[in-house]
Amino acid sequence: MNLKLKTSSSTLKTLLLLLLWIAIGAGLRFTQLTGKSPWTDEFATMVFSLGNSFESAPQDKAIALDVLMQPLQPNPAAGIQDVIDRLLSEDHHPPLYFVLTHLWMQMFPSEGGLISLWGARSLPALFGVASIPAAYALSRVAFGSRLVGQLTAAMMAVSPYGIYIAQEARHYSLAILWVIASLTCLVVAAKTLQHGQPLSIRLGLSWVVINTLGIATHYFFTLTLCAEAIVLIAFAWRQIIAKPSAAKAQLSLNPHSLWWRIYAVAAGTAAGGLVWLLVWQHSYNSQMTDWIKSSDRSLLEWLNPVFQSLGTWIAMIYLLPVEASALPVVIASGGVMLIFLIWAAPILYRGLKIQWQQPSTRLAAGVLGGFLLGAIAIFFALSYGLGIDITRGARYNFVYFPAVIALVGASLAVCWQAAEVKSPGLRKNLFRTSGKKAVALILLMGLLSGLTVVSNLGYRKYYRPDLLVPIIQEVSSVPVLIATTHNTLVQTGEMMGIGWEFKGQTQVNPQFLLAHQDQQRCEGRGCRASSILQQALTELPRPLDLWLVNFYAPVELEAQKCLADTRSFAPIYGYDYKPYHCLAEEKANHSN
Repeated sequence: MNLKLKTSSSTLKTLLLLLLWIAIGAGLRFTQLTGKSPWTDEFATMVFSLGNSFESAPQDKAIALDVLMQPLQPNPAAGIQDVIDRLLSEDHHPPLYFVLTHLWMQMFPSEGGLISLWGARSLPALFGVASIPAAYALSRVAFGSRLVGQLTAAMMAVSPYGIYIAQEARHYSLAILWVIASLTCLVVAAKTLQHGQPLSIRLGLSWVVINTLGIATHYFFTLTLCAEAIVLIAFAWRQIIAKPSAAKAQLSLNPHSLWWRIYAVAAGTAAGGLVWLLVWQHSYNSQMTDWIKSSDRSLLEWLNPVFQSLGTWIAMIYLLPVEASALPVVIASGGVMLIFLIWAAPILYRGLKIQWQQPSTRLAAGVLGGFLLGAIAIFFALSYGLGIDITRGARYNFVYFPAVIALVGASLAVCWQAAEVKSPGLRKNLFRTSGKKAVALILLMGLLSGLTVVSNLGYRKYYRPDLLVPIIQEVSSVPVLIATTHNTLVQTGEMMGIGWEFKGQTQVNPQFLLAHQDQQRCEGRGCRASSILQQALTELPRPLDLWLVNFYAPVELEAQKCLADTRSFAPIYGYDYKPYHCLAEEKANHSN
């Protein structure tokens, strides 16, 4: 009876503590959820999830704000098939998340006739919250320790990377859930193989379904599967070295061998993924991914993947306001982060080393550590071998992010049980403290990092139309034309970001020009976008203020009597802009 009471009490404490991490994680993910302007990728999610098309925003002519924003208007007649059709014809992503968002958004009323931003971002935020108990389950299964599970959940709750992913109307937080689920299956499979037992049919079928859904969420989930394959191959190789004859029988294609069901899982996953591979080949638009391709083999291009990866790894655990506007804040934040890294890195390394040395946790540490190293090797192979630098997009590291958090949780569990922690990274071990205080400090740093992301001082949005629009309103007191060169839906999204900030305002009612050109930049004479701009200006009444925003074509506006504004304006993240004042005919003659 006493044992039952103790067990019940321990279970209750575990549940309450896990609920605390979930509450903290939910608070961070839902705070300021609509405080940051949506950017072009989020507009893609919202437009396609509505079953709408970017093509409804006309190109090569001046259009009103309402026309530009029309793709963001809910369409009651659109269904799931429309969502899939739009993705196949205009985008390059699999449809699962977009279909879920389509269903989810039906619960939210429109805002000023447009889609609800809170509704669009709340679904990934919920998936982000769900990753907290999922991370607990992964570590609990892997290391057989509630302590490791709790610390992993705590790190997931405050991880700045996790919060950044969860606050965007994109599919990465759902993909992270599939990564966690697939890794859990991998760990269980490794344990069953080590104990000489076959994989259960239920687990095998679940693994196939999870992997197929992961690919249906994001094609880069296949990189997760490749890293898992590396772990299984390494596991088999160790068996061959340890017991060559026994391993040969186990690895055979005999239906009674231990590995037979692993092969079945691989075949089932390949069959499920092949469907989406064929869809991807049909819908793939190479222009949408040109930004990650590297053709310049300069020294900087060779170093970029390393430093970009280091920055992302650190920001998975902590991140201070290094993107603040005040330089002293940036310098101070960078200094504190460096000192913290020097102090924390040896402590985390020691914890992982101890987990590796313990027989009860060696397998889990090896599987997750091997998976992490395999995934990183794949990223570098793509970056250096194929010239596809996916390290440029921090969000793509969702492929192995849960493994990082699980290993950090395992390391912190060792630190928690230590009487004293001292880091050889600091001279003469100036910082000595108990293990529990060290863990508390790391979690506190994570919490501050989460607040940094929420405040848009870290993992800052790629575009800041909220800073550009006030400048336009201040400078322009006459009708406004905002012109950009259009290459893909990315540029439409950039203009939608500006339009979103103008929504509901009456001070300036701008028009927009999407001047299409097949290449992103055009130089010299004969650029199509330049001619389109000239034609548009001849058709619009004067006076007029022209704002060239991300306009990458030659501009000659003297004949149009458009004078460049010579004032200096603050740089805006994501937007290169230049205002021109196009005079009325009588004023132009007077100025001459």
